[in-house]
Amino acid sequence: MHGFSLGQNPASIHNKPSHGRSASFHSYSFMLFLVADAQIGVCYGMMGNNLPAANEVIDLYRSNNIRRMRLYDPNQAALQALRNSGIELILGVPNSDLQGLATNADTARQWVQRNVLNFWPNVKIKYVAVGNEVSPVGGSSWLARFVLPAIQNIYQAIRAQGLHDQIKVSTSIDMTLIGNSYPPSQGSFRGDVRSYLDPIIGYLVYASAPLLVNVYPYFSYSGNPRDISLSYALFTSPNVVVWDGQNGYQNLFDAMLDSVHAALDNTRIGYVEVVVSESGWPSDGGFGATYDNARVYLDNLIRHVGKGTPRRPSKPTETYLFAMFDENQKSPEIEKHFGLFNPNKQKKYPFGFGAKWKSQVVLDDFNNATVSLKSDM
Repeated sequence: MHGFSLGQNPASIHNKPSHGRSASFHSYSFMLFLVADAQIGVCYGMMGNNLPAANEVIDLYRSNNIRRMRLYDPNQAALQALRNSGIELILGVPNSDLQGLATNADTARQWVQRNVLNFWPNVKIKYVAVGNEVSPVGGSSWLARFVLPAIQNIYQAIRAQGLHDQIKVSTSIDMTLIGNSYPPSQGSFRGDVRSYLDPIIGYLVYASAPLLVNVYPYFSYSGNPRDISLSYALFTSPNVVVWDGQNGYQNLFDAMLDSVHAALDNTRIGYVEVVVSESGWPSDGGFGATYDNARVYLDNLIRHVGKGTPRRPSKPTETYLFAMFDENQKSPEIEKHFGLFNPNKQKKYPFGFGAKWKSQVVLDDFNNATVSLKSDM
């Protein structure tokens, strides 16, 4: 997970705090929650020494009506437990496997046989995520040259079985690859990552596969609280905060996501959909990381994703919440506090993931947060 900065234009704001909620907003949100559960998954991270067994975790997904999961590696116990569960899966290829899969097609075929074909169709693998947050700049730069060849080898092994329309192969990026994000319609990828990303985007267009993107308004807010209001980050702003032509942005999540949509469109390579492969808010461990902030963000995100974004309003946003559990072996400290559940399987938050949802969006005293804005990055 990585941070992200989003400038805001002070000339385009109606920023008087208000606690008013219109009847039309209530009725609209009621329509949304009926479809929202179909868009929500939860990331199942395993970096804890006190977590339940995999079969208990899959039971916890099912009992809470969580119908999608992201796994970061092909954990065999989890894959076995997923058989006939009906849960759709993002299956991760760990970064440590990229080089071997990229340089040897037989290795990729064996990987697909062992981790995909051995479980399909009893495990509903929807995507294979080849690498997570690899970037050609920074600490993982040495891995970047392996991502597309690994994707292609995995894709060809899946295609050889005639499954390339059911199982899409992609990679998961973070927002640090976005260079310009304001206004969202002018979103673009960093110049120094284009030679890495453009061929991947070309492949995604060819294969009709989505780009997986980890989107964290929390890190944008905590990195720049002077210019990004808490209410904008928590979906509780009572008014539009950023106008971008005809599109009005009332929350940071949509603005971030649409900057990715625009960055993809502005390459002119072709149309690519985006799946939000991680989003969450920590309940402890850093600035703005409180139980109430996390509760409000996650609850409102669950309700919001059925709606689409201003740039792509007709397309609900398939979104995976990070993460299922607090993971006590992660670092730094803040990474230990993203869980929706405690390791004892008790829910941290009162909201649900399916039919038990209430129809109103969570709006509360966070509306008192003032908005101070600037237009630079």
